[in-house]
Amino acid sequence: AAARGLTPLILDTAGRLHIDEPMLEELRAIRRDVAPHHVLLVVDAMTGQDAVNVADRFNRAVGIDAVVLTKLDGDARGGAALSVRSVTGRPIAFAGTGEKTDALEPFHPDRVASRILGMGDVLSLVERAQATVDREQAEALVRRLREDAFTLEDFRTQLRQVRQMGPLDQVLGMLPFGRALRAAPQELGAESADLDRFDAIISSMTPGERRHPETINGTRRQRIARGSGTSVQDVNRLLKQHAQLRKMMKQLKGMEGKLPRMKGLPGFPTPRG
Repeated sequence: AAARGLTPLILDTAGRLHIDEPMLEELRAIRRDVAPHHVLLVVDAMTGQDAVNVADRFNRAVGIDAVVLTKLDGDARGGAALSVRSVTGRPIAFAGTGEKTDALEPFHPDRVASRILGMGDVLSLVERAQATVDREQAEALVRRLREDAFTLEDFRTQLRQVRQMGPLDQVLGMLPFGRALRAAPQELGAESADLDRFDAIISSMTPGERRHPETINGTRRQRIARGSGTSVQDVNRLLKQHAQLRKMMKQLKGMEGKLPRMKGLPGFPTPRG
């Protein structure tokens, strides 16, 4: 449509059951009168076999061109996709992995097959990281890491980039065998809350404190806790994690001369094959 200078028109009909004949007749009338170029059926991957029955019934009653499979970010691994494709003979056009518009992505059969086998979806994870991580910021961060100048401002930037990649359970689900690593929902909720809490704590610091966290004494920690609506224990935990991360980066820096570097990524060693 864009190539021809046209504006797409999407008709979103109300949800209905495949056993509701009057509403199916309404769909037939819409298709007959509007003559759409494409008819997409949205099915819930969490419903399992019922999703297959719905797709089959709608395809026979109304006729569909493709399927949109939603809730692939949940516990459903996408096995319904194989059955829907086999029964209807229609392709899966898009996969929904969340509630926002950017959570609708083209369907990749090989990646869903990896999820079904418990091998994760690393390619989608890489694409999501590339879309959310600013390359110039990443290169500047690498330089600061090598110079042992990783500040709390850098730490906050990293926290925000992680949040932009989506919920933690989604990110873990894209890792090989990541489902086995996923914590209980309440634990993942606590981890997500930590990201927000740490962001608020760092934002309550002065620019000088962010650049030189070693200057943050007891009195300053109390002020920061009050300003961020958190506790002194939360502030201590943030500073401890930041210190541990800097220590780890120092250790990696000491290994630079022992391992060859990864091409295109300064400062990152490449494992020996």
